[in-house]
Amino acid sequence: MAGGGMQMLGFILAFIGWIGIVVSTAMPQWKISSYAGDNIVTAQAIYEGLWMSCVTQSTGQMQCKVYDSLLKLNANLQATRALMISSILLGLIGSFVAVIGMKCMKCMEDDEVKKMKMAVLGGVIFLISGFAALVATSWYGHRVAQDFFDPYTPVNTRFEFGQALFVGWAAASLVILGGAFLCYSCPRRETSYPPTRPYPKSAPSAGKDYV
Repeated sequence: MAGGGMQMLGFILAFIGWIGIVVSTAMPQWKISSYAGDNIVTAQAIYEGLWMSCVTQSTGQMQCKVYDSLLKLNANLQATRALMISSILLGLIGSFVAVIGMKCMKCMEDDEVKKMKMAVLGGVIFLISGFAALVATSWYGHRVAQDFFDPYTPVNTRFEFGQALFVGWAAASLVILGGAFLCYSCPRRETSYPPTRPYPKSAPSAGKDYV
């Protein structure tokens, strides 16, 4: 079985990654306006996130507008929202489950095997959470790159990867790594055979003396 240090390291990595996923979901910089073409006005920067779009002036003033209607959003944005929210909820559940299975906690200390299984279950939930966030950020980044290289996209409306994508990729990697460390604490199934007991030697039958 893995030691308590491995469990603690896995939980810390997964929890830090989960916080990063929450921050990435809330950030408006999922994609940022590109300055790759000619005659691009650099007096303002346009950001778009999962919940709002923002415009930053050269003076440093930022104005943000929350998306008005959910039904008007494209399917890509709605799917990314759903995956990130699912990742956050799964990470929260995984945190509670993993804490119960930690060796440093007093919960379920009477049954060590069940306690270790709870830690493994928390690691599995963290893995699912991390993969959900990784799929969401990678899918969104693929669409951004696809629109950027589309020749029919106007130059002044092209976007590049924003800071939220990089935060999301790093956070998802930490959650997956932490979940893998927790899963490493899976109790090994040892095959034990009952000890062979030697058969008692039969005492030689003594002859009976007849009088």
